[in-house]
Amino acid sequence: MNEGFDLSGRVAVITGASRGLGQYFGRALARAGADLVVTSRRVEALRGFQAEIEGLGRKAVALELDVRDFASIQRFAEGAERAYGKIDILVNNAGCNVRKAAVDVAWEDWNLVVETNLRGTFFVAQAMARKMIPRGYGRIINIGSVTSVFGYAGLAPYCASRGGVKQLTMSLADDWGRHGITVNCLAPGWFQTEQNRVLYENQEWVDYLCDRIPLKRPGSPHDLDGAIVFLASESSGYVTGQTLLVDGGITTGSMRATVTEPRP
Repeated sequence: MNEGFDLSGRVAVITGASRGLGQYFGRALARAGADLVVTSRRVEALRGFQAEIEGLGRKAVALELDVRDFASIQRFAEGAERAYGKIDILVNNAGCNVRKAAVDVAWEDWNLVVETNLRGTFFVAQAMARKMIPRGYGRIINIGSVTSVFGYAGLAPYCASRGGVKQLTMSLADDWGRHGITVNCLAPGWFQTEQNRVLYENQEWVDYLCDRIPLKRPGSPHDLDGAIVFLASESSGYVTGQTLLVDGGITTGSMRATVTEPRP
């Protein structure tokens, strides 16, 4: 492995690692050499993944974390540092969504999504930065979305939260850069996850989506491997405050500017 991407000796925290992209992030970092702290609201949900990482020859510690609970964040931060004596990398992945027309969004829906995706992201980053600052080193990767830069109907709280994550990333990069900490946002495009699984059961919608993506397919989880390792590694040491879109090109534009003439 190129030594600029070698994470041997590094400790990475991945929040929201009980399923989905969080586990793919963890596998990619472990294969690059990192030991892990993985979190979920239920530690029992992490046992299989913890064993999988250990099977790769890396260490893995499972901790309970509810990002909507400030006391839970503090307990997790202390436990993570106690497990390894340091934290080098944070993948701020825990998130949720509520799909509703804007006129139907309830007060509670808004609070659930924004408190999880935006407030939780900030206070987890803050807790980890407090551990990183004394050592003068850190890599914080906030997980955003194509909705960090695009807006979609039916996703008002989610788009607001992910747009906020992009802006938050820039603010924290400016705040903590002098301490040797980089803060970036990894923004996946349309990837099938448990949150959006129902959409991919509609083949007409999938065809519509693929027509709008220049690479003509939704993302595969392994499409994010290189990006997450890059942002966690020494190779990204002069990259901070940035949003890296891994989206198959959908943000180049959502409609054709020209019409191809039919062949005779």
